[in-house]
Amino acid sequence: MNKTATAQRGTGGLRLTPEPDAAASEVKLGPLDGYIGFHLRMAQETALRAFIARSRQPGFKPGHFATLMVVRLNPGISQIEVCRAIGRDKSTLSPLVRELQRDGLILREDSVADRRSVTLRLTPKGQAALDALLRHVEAHDRRLDAIVGDSKPELIAVLRKIATALS
Repeated sequence: MNKTATAQRGTGGLRLTPEPDAAASEVKLGPLDGYIGFHLRMAQETALRAFIARSRQPGFKPGHFATLMVVRLNPGISQIEVCRAIGRDKSTLSPLVRELQRDGLILREDSVADRRSVTLRLTPKGQAALDALLRHVEAHDRRLDAIVGDSKPELIAVLRKIATALS
């Protein structure tokens, strides 16, 4: 691993992120190199870091964009329906929704149809934040499109097949 590192300030304080170098390619991965899950995770982490660097939103979490977009397209949707739509567990979505609510991006309201449930809708601030985020997401996705090229439909089909088969 390269001894040079870049300092990044996150919510948990300062952390060092190693700079990639040629020595990293010498690390033996053994069976990891043949595991689809390992490569999915590496691609996800790398794409997320690239997105955060591009958007300059260090507090961005992967579920932010998907949650905001699904709520925008489905005002009054329940948290359970959001969980199902974006493949998140309720235990991970609830803190995310509380954070979005605390930041004034989302409203949680008691459901008229089911008193045990809450519904979600974007605030005007949430609409504006999603619009700004969408510009970064679309630019980032164009970069991924350039990397994947013409095989994008097949890649998405395989990823959907994995998600469907394992859910």
